[in-house]
Amino acid sequence: MGLFSRKGPSGFSSSSTAEEVSHGIDGTGLTAIVTGASSGIGTETARVLALRGVHVIMAVRNMAAGRDIKEAIVKEIPGAKVDVMELDLTSMASVRQFASDFNSQGLPLNLLINNAGIMATPFMLSKDNIEVQFATNHIGHFLLTSLLLDTMKKTARESSREGRIVNVSSDGHKLAYREGIRFDKINDQSGYSGFGAYGQSKLANILHANELAKQFKEAEVNITANSLHPGAIVTNLTRYNSILDGLARMIGRFVLKNVQQGAATTCYVALHPQVNGISGEYFSNCNLTKANAQAMNVELAKKLWDFSMDLVK
Repeated sequence: MGLFSRKGPSGFSSSSTAEEVSHGIDGTGLTAIVTGASSGIGTETARVLALRGVHVIMAVRNMAAGRDIKEAIVKEIPGAKVDVMELDLTSMASVRQFASDFNSQGLPLNLLINNAGIMATPFMLSKDNIEVQFATNHIGHFLLTSLLLDTMKKTARESSREGRIVNVSSDGHKLAYREGIRFDKINDQSGYSGFGAYGQSKLANILHANELAKQFKEAEVNITANSLHPGAIVTNLTRYNSILDGLARMIGRFVLKNVQQGAATTCYVALHPQVNGISGEYFSNCNLTKANAQAMNVELAKKLWDFSMDLVK
């Protein structure tokens, strides 16, 4: 990554790691939920937040893998506060159960990191009969965020500390279908494209964050919502595409980020003081950048919000 590691205005670059961008930041007293924390950049995000003193709730589908990761983190960082809770984003019932279980504990919630995702899958439907990439990457996180908002608002109000919602999107949002979000064809198998559907779901992540930011500003709520591109990374995200997966593993170490670099922008947006008060923005390589025109469409964001609300009712 050396060829592309020129530092931006933040002082960080594509080569910066999650530990580097959070160096010197004390997260003691903060509580974070990280979805998809049992693999890839989710694991590294959880580890680095724990390293900075944050109480991390790992929201994972595979509890055995989650417990193994927790054990490794606590072994490396004595005193780390890490818990594992089950969450299957393809199931609204699971999302509701997770939120109910979390809220019933009376814990504060300062940071919600919507990280989990799948990419370019064959056409499949979720447990709620929604195209699985849209269900996992957007709808599951949309519902989770909605169910945790009251707790986040209460925490921000009582602690006088800014809450932050971080949606891990992707520059893959530029691969979305021509119309952006196919509201009338979400489950249409005949026109399905694995990458088009992935782009659609990642576009939805940005639009979701932008609409949240707008609503928070109007209500004068001390919570920010931002989205980000973590970079092209060697993880198991490409597992559904054998050619792409093979290429990534063959040349990845030369041109792609490792997980330490891949989790950097998430940790930067979640923790860094430079991001205080910034909301409704899109980040890449720990710097502000621009998403495409569809992602900045206010009307499309509101239409997606209403559409998503109807789906989760």
